[in-house]
Amino acid sequence: MTTKNSGFSLIELMVVVAILGILTTVGVISYGSYTKGAKKTSAKNIMQQISLGQIEYLSSFGLNYYTNAPLGDECEPDAASSAAINDNLFGGGEMITDESGYDMCIEAGATGGFVIKGTNGLSVEPTNITLDSSGVWNTLTTWVSN
Repeated sequence: MTTKNSGFSLIELMVVVAILGILTTVGVISYGSYTKGAKKTSAKNIMQQISLGQIEYLSSFGLNYYTNAPLGDECEPDAASSAAINDNLFGGGEMITDESGYDMCIEAGATGGFVIKGTNGLSVEPTNITLDSSGVWNTLTTWVSN
């Protein structure tokens, strides 16, 4: 007399769980790098909007661009400088938000222009981005003096 088993063996279940674990790990890693890249792209878009705001600020208020630090001083991107940019260039609008993951500041450039600095503020794998008034991008691990 033969009996028919209609279930799965322990080995088959362990193989399925192992495959699901591998797929989950790959998915989590891919999602993390996707969100990091999306935040960096969002920060670059915000920096381009700040650059356009600088042109409007210059035409409205005179001879100089808006800066968080005077000529010769470096600014450090933080929440206060981001809020000041929102107030002065965007009339209090929320262009730089917490969701972007980046803080920004603007310092005076050596040739009369400006440099927009943005950082994600992470101690591990920090991403520091700069955009100058001539449209040149730099991605740095540490800040370099202008």
